[in-house]
Amino acid sequence: MNRPEKLSLADTVPRPWWRGATIYQIYPRSFMDSNGDGIGDLPGITSRLEHVASLGVDAIWVSPFFRSPMKDFGYDVADYCDVDPIFGTLADFDALVERAHALGLKVLIDQVYSHTSDEHPWFAESRQDRTGPKNDWYVWADAKPDGSPPSNWQSVFGGPAWTWDARRGQYYLHNFLGSQPQLNLHNPAVQDAVLGVMRFWLDRGVDGFRIDALNFAMHDPALRDNPPAPPTDRPRTRPFDFQRRVHNQSHPDIPRFIERIRALTDRYDAVFTVAEVGGDEAEAEMKAFTAGENHLNSAYGFNFLYADRLTPQLVCAALAEWPNAPGLGWPSWAFENHDAPRALSRWCAPADRDAFARLKMLLLVALRGNAILYQGEELGLTQVDIPFEQVRDPEAIANWPLTLSRDGARTPMPWTADAADAGFGSTEPWLPVGAENAGRAVDVQEADDRSLLAHTRAMLALRAANPALHHGTIDACRAEGDLLVLDRSADGQSVRIVANFGRETIELNHDRATGDTLAAINGATPSALPAYAALVIAR
Repeated sequence: MNRPEKLSLADTVPRPWWRGATIYQIYPRSFMDSNGDGIGDLPGITSRLEHVASLGVDAIWVSPFFRSPMKDFGYDVADYCDVDPIFGTLADFDALVERAHALGLKVLIDQVYSHTSDEHPWFAESRQDRTGPKNDWYVWADAKPDGSPPSNWQSVFGGPAWTWDARRGQYYLHNFLGSQPQLNLHNPAVQDAVLGVMRFWLDRGVDGFRIDALNFAMHDPALRDNPPAPPTDRPRTRPFDFQRRVHNQSHPDIPRFIERIRALTDRYDAVFTVAEVGGDEAEAEMKAFTAGENHLNSAYGFNFLYADRLTPQLVCAALAEWPNAPGLGWPSWAFENHDAPRALSRWCAPADRDAFARLKMLLLVALRGNAILYQGEELGLTQVDIPFEQVRDPEAIANWPLTLSRDGARTPMPWTADAADAGFGSTEPWLPVGAENAGRAVDVQEADDRSLLAHTRAMLALRAANPALHHGTIDACRAEGDLLVLDRSADGQSVRIVANFGRETIELNHDRATGDTLAAINGATPSALPAYAALVIAR
């Protein structure tokens, strides 16, 4: 496979590699199985990195592969500095980094600092008694006089965010599963420990970090009750949805901890940090976490990940939060990931998926910020319907059937269409591949220069070759019904994107589409945009 050549970009000032980067997320359990045990692993990832590099991306982000009981599939870490045996060894990780770097790919890894597994040695020591050296490394609190939990806080996965522990005779906090106790990051010793984890991986050659659930990293030490949430027309499927989460997360001291992260990463060359931030105050928190030159490099929220429709209005509203203003951070964008339903299953009817997938990919590379591409998104994978008896997702099991299983977006990557396992490496993978997605396998699309895979490569090459798309400003964003008009510029180049998000043809006047056409999809012309058509024009 030939990787599209990346053209050099004219720079007026030095720009870090990550500013405008495209990042490919790999979910290790589901990417490639090298030993036939049904679970993807690090050697499997390494064996398929040529495919990733061929897309034209700049970096990979590898979801957790650390030692874990896997109750939340790696986001419950039992040892931050070791590889879980199901994924391989530290030597396998080193080989992955070496191969990625040889292919020109940076390597980012997930870090989970808000909580650990209850099997982590830190927690085992903390729960022994109230006087040991790690007694306050987690969030412990006495029961109320009636024996009830210390506050009304609710877990994301359902039920109270407190679990009684008879060893200490206290409750411990967990914002997610009961087996994921909350670290007390108010404690400087805990901060030192997690910074030591970061240093461990930096010394092994990683190029950056995606930090999970960062706004959950600190709580209100006074343990004040959360107030009720105001009325909403959105469905509430968990007790968590009935509160304003103002005291169990989003503490104002989090940016101070981030300053310590930045001070460490600045000692290593060209390291990139990006935070995941969800919730009702996500934009404000993302800006606080990325402000100036002493915080994280970037953050991404859930503007698109759980949206049931992709509209021009949604695009303009999201971009408006991140103007090119002094001191304001640099955004990252994801349409799909391991926690959200596949976008094509949310955003369009099955009959429209081929055309819509091409529009979606063009839009992702046209947004100002970093583009995060989830494995299989380049193939147009859709959400697989997992029957309850095969569901592995603990949140879906707890809230069935009101919460859509995350498993449907975590199904194995299809590499070979006519293989029984779709080329994943095992005939009985941990989740079913899904017949529809098997038909979109890499080998089928490699043979078709009109495939979404070919289109993805073309769009990423377009972004890399045009400064206005890669790192330019937003000069204007207009939403007119189903029509999006987006103007961007950088390094003396001005580009306009005009896109039709609807099924009806939109006629364009001459002024709208004047210039040299850089890309035209789904039958677009300077005079008309058919359904889901778009133009990219140099003006």
